[in-house]
Amino acid sequence: MSELMDRVIEIFRLELMLQLALATVLGGAIGLERELGGKPAGLRTNILICIGSALYTKLSITMASGTADPTRVAAQIVTGVGFIGAGTILHARGAVVGLTSAATIWVVAAIGVALGAGYYLEACGTTLLVILVLQGLGRVEVLVERQAATSRVSIHARPEPQVVEELETVVQRAGLEIVRQTHRRENVDLVVEYELRGPKRLHDQVMIALLHHASVRTVSTGE
Repeated sequence: MSELMDRVIEIFRLELMLQLALATVLGGAIGLERELGGKPAGLRTNILICIGSALYTKLSITMASGTADPTRVAAQIVTGVGFIGAGTILHARGAVVGLTSAATIWVVAAIGVALGAGYYLEACGTTLLVILVLQGLGRVEVLVERQAATSRVSIHARPEPQVVEELETVVQRAGLEIVRQTHRRENVDLVVEYELRGPKRLHDQVMIALLHHASVRTVSTGE
């Protein structure tokens, strides 16, 4: 009986080591893609999430031993990863960034759960699919963004020193190209007009960014 128990423990440990090794490889593959892209959740984060999910799932299945519901731990993993994903989402000047990183973390946790449950082929296939989506569709998004839109923006600001240069910096940081720029005095205001070109989604963001400038009174478009 003692030899049988030792054999069961040995098999369990070998399987667990295999699952954790695969979690390191698969989580690392996705994390490397995120790391190279300069995203907030990179190599170490994705590896640790995948390892943790696999370990929790394996221990849950083992400890349940037919007397409890092993899926309860998996449900708690989803909740816990949701908090981590929420931490990668940032709201900056009206723009929301980090949604893809949060979704990636969520999927990496699912891959870890699949490994802990013994679904190795499914975990490997999902990893390849995630990398394909992140890499392939990222290039598609770049092509779509090249279909640039143009807009005209009129800004009424206080005539303070360096305000024109500061507003120009705000526009450039938003990722839009300034096609034409003029400025003039109108009563007590300095009126700065831009003709901008760039991805459609950035035009609304630059409007919000300009409104946050301390010297700006109003921002309007020529639409």
